[in-house]
Amino acid sequence: MRKRILLLEDEQAIADTLLYALQSEGFEVQHVRLATHALEAFRSQPPDLAILDVGVPDGSGFDVCRAIRKTSEMPIVFLTARHEEIDRVLGLELGADDYVVKPFSPREVCARVRAILRRSAATPLTSEPAPPTSALLQLDEAAQRIRCGNEWLALTRYEFQLLATLLRRPERIFSRVELMDLVWGGALDTSDRTVDAHVKLLRAKLRARGVQAELIQTHRNMGYSIRAVD
Repeated sequence: MRKRILLLEDEQAIADTLLYALQSEGFEVQHVRLATHALEAFRSQPPDLAILDVGVPDGSGFDVCRAIRKTSEMPIVFLTARHEEIDRVLGLELGADDYVVKPFSPREVCARVRAILRRSAATPLTSEPAPPTSALLQLDEAAQRIRCGNEWLALTRYEFQLLATLLRRPERIFSRVELMDLVWGGALDTSDRTVDAHVKLLRAKLRARGVQAELIQTHRNMGYSIRAVD
């Protein structure tokens, strides 16, 4: 079955480029220009992934993301011309899986969409999880997912990579610079606050699953580590 993409983009030239690229890759794409229409489309027939432009005439892609996240963990990619760090961090804190800054390569967007959909489609039947790193969490490298208790965590691309990096070396302190290099690689416009924002999100998701202790520990002026829990 073809994967369905919801595209919120008010600039027709950009929308046409993405529509062509995504449809050429076999995706079914619904294009809307307004935030209200994006929410109507989501509620009418939820897509498999949404690409949301941050700036649209009747609001913001951030507003659409907030509304979606009230009921769904559907993958979301932000598309924007903004470069300010506060916008990038806000998008990630709202639960975005990726963030693409204009101008962009349509082929790169398609590749990111495919990768995100592969991760989100992983089910317990796809592979056997690796031995538990701790009594609380299990890292499944092959399917790129992490289990907390009896359920898989709903993680964005960078949340997974950050938590997996910490889990591979329990008790090892990673500096923010190391984490930016290991998790974000050559991505542009990352900063210390990007790491801090993702740690905050991970802690919230772990608390929601009943992990009360500070499993992810902060080491002042040093970085972060994860406790080895037997």
